[in-house]
Amino acid sequence: MKHEINKTDKLTNILFIIYLIAVFEIILFKLELPFSNIGNLRSINLIPFNESLILNGKIDFSEIIMNMVIFMPLGIYVEIIFSKWSTTKKFSIFFIISLVCEILQYIFALGASDITDIINNTLGGIIGFLIFKVIVRIFNNRDKAHKFVNVFAAIGTALMILLLAIILITN
Repeated sequence: MKHEINKTDKLTNILFIIYLIAVFEIILFKLELPFSNIGNLRSINLIPFNESLILNGKIDFSEIIMNMVIFMPLGIYVEIIFSKWSTTKKFSIFFIISLVCEILQYIFALGASDITDIINNTLGGIIGFLIFKVIVRIFNNRDKAHKFVNVFAAIGTALMILLLAIILITN
């Protein structure tokens, strides 16, 4: 049984690394190929849920939802990989990774750095954390939940790589 769990842990770690690379690609480069907008946009918004979310006079909820969705897997991975950490430490990771993304966007002038994104990304991580807790309850077994997540994540990762390959080929 221990050997099987080690394989599961290794797969989780590999999927987690691929996920982190994808998150930084999505947030920093917005899936643009070639990287035509590097150094063209630098702004910062420190007022939560302010003008950056207003589109045609209305709040753009799609950006809020997308930021949360992108960070949900982070919450799942952190809960699996760092299960012995305190909840506060886990939630801090969501915040820190989001903050690093926003700082890098600003430093390299890759987009608008926004406190709202940090809030929504962190909330997405928390939702992912809670989703894994629910999956564990459904399976009534943490190891089975972990394996389920790996299968789901492996399929999702394969689809993401396929999508990125298609984007590369068509550009």
